[in-house]
Amino acid sequence: MSSPYSDAWTVPERLALLPDSAAVRALKPEVLCGSAALPSQKLDGAAKLISGAPLRWRTEPLRELFDIAMERYAEASPAASDAWLAPRLHAALRLTRREAGDGALWNYMALRVAPDYVLWRWLGSPTAKTPKPSVNPRRFVGPFHVQAIARLWWAAEIFRDGADYRPVEAAGGNQEMFNSALRLEIFLHRPTAQTMIRMLRDGTVDSTRAANGLIKAVNAAGSTVQFELIAQDEPLDAEARRHWITDLAYAAPVPHDVLPQGPEDGSTPYMSTLALLPLFQEMFSSALIRGKDSTDEGD
Repeated sequence: MSSPYSDAWTVPERLALLPDSAAVRALKPEVLCGSAALPSQKLDGAAKLISGAPLRWRTEPLRELFDIAMERYAEASPAASDAWLAPRLHAALRLTRREAGDGALWNYMALRVAPDYVLWRWLGSPTAKTPKPSVNPRRFVGPFHVQAIARLWWAAEIFRDGADYRPVEAAGGNQEMFNSALRLEIFLHRPTAQTMIRMLRDGTVDSTRAANGLIKAVNAAGSTVQFELIAQDEPLDAEARRHWITDLAYAAPVPHDVLPQGPEDGSTPYMSTLALLPLFQEMFSSALIRGKDSTDEGD
């Protein structure tokens, strides 16, 4: 299906904040199924420009990343683009966590900067059961772990290890990390997140089913076991984060073929990850046994 976003549709030069109410009104059924474009002028009229340094809020470098992702992964599953796009979006859109917590920013990005990307990533192909698929409106206007663009930025924020985006790339290679782990508060504890990713990277957790089993086990155990006492974390360096944001004025464009560098605000303590690893391995062993049993029973 051809995109309704033709040459007549233009991307705004700067980001803005779009209230939920205006965004939801624009998400007509024909928009969600990809047969009609969003009303850009009405949306811009309802949006509020972000004050402050204009360089931080340019849309051009962000739009370029969405275009490249859709081009690079045109022949693959759109989900495969997450691992490439998440760290680069985070490096290009340098935000504080407070700024990233404003859903109005992500509304504007999804409805005005990259609605074609949202459709490409989440629309799916027609089937006999669903001859006319549509995108869940929560992919445009929804919580951070569901909204199409917010989930990428927050996945990079939560799964990075200081300036190192390699854990984000590893997490993006297993959709359960973005779909299930991202929504759980326990993964805000960096040693927990990095221990899980270590098991992904070394091949211990090698499928979405295995990841789902471990995520559930870790989350269940986290309600009774104080992971913070077993594996202490260090607070992030807020000053380093501010420098990283300010340095955007002097930073080179985000690279496409190598990973960018994130904020130098502190790595996860290695010994804390090491302390959690045997516990997680034990949980994973139990999770695999349960999975094997259900498979044998034909579930």
